[in-house]
Amino acid sequence: MKKVLLISLAFIALFILSAISYVKFALPAIDEAPDIIVDKSAESVARGKYIAHSVAVCMDCHSTRDWSTFSEPPVQGTEGMGGEKFDQTMGFPGEYYSRNITPYGLSDWTDGEIFRAITTGVSKNGEALFPVMPHPNYGRLDKEDIYDVIAYLRSMPAIEHENISSKSDFPMNFLLNTIPKEATFTTRPNKTDKVAYGEYLVTMASCIDCHTPFEKGEYDWSMLLAGGREFQLPWAILTTPNLTPDVKTV
Repeated sequence: MKKVLLISLAFIALFILSAISYVKFALPAIDEAPDIIVDKSAESVARGKYIAHSVAVCMDCHSTRDWSTFSEPPVQGTEGMGGEKFDQTMGFPGEYYSRNITPYGLSDWTDGEIFRAITTGVSKNGEALFPVMPHPNYGRLDKEDIYDVIAYLRSMPAIEHENISSKSDFPMNFLLNTIPKEATFTTRPNKTDKVAYGEYLVTMASCIDCHTPFEKGEYDWSMLLAGGREFQLPWAILTTPNLTPDVKTV
């Protein structure tokens, strides 16, 4: 009986070790970066700038923020250089630093590698990216909008600024590899369809991520956009408002 128990425990231990090894070394199982060269026309750059600054607000996290000013805008001259810290004091399972996305930080990245990182959460070297950057949402957009963002990033002034590498706490350092997923692209709706186009912008802006209650790693989908999620900022705790039509709690 004891021998059978020992053999069973050995098989269980082997299974657990195999599962951990698979998650750590075989994932993320994402396709290779596509071989693309994006259009860098003035029109594409302009559309990319609009998205990066006003909808997906890439620059809010990838710049130095002025916390003394309303809405904490990026400090002029720091746009895209990265370095903003997201850590345990803000509820994150590790220390995450935004990357330098100016041409200096992306000088050895291909357009396809940038595209894959934005839309699936896999870095140039194949490492999984924690979704502080909401790549699950960006992977649901129109490819052309992502191309335009890349065109804009390529057009920015290069800022020589090295940032600290991000690091996940246990067990997120293992679980992180399970997060990246292949993108499921859509076509940008026509602006005349205000509801569909509005939903598209809500996805691009990741409104749901901040304005839906989030507990134990899961969103409460019964409270979609109802607000109430708390964020620890340098100067206060921010509680997101209700974005639904409810007149009592808006």
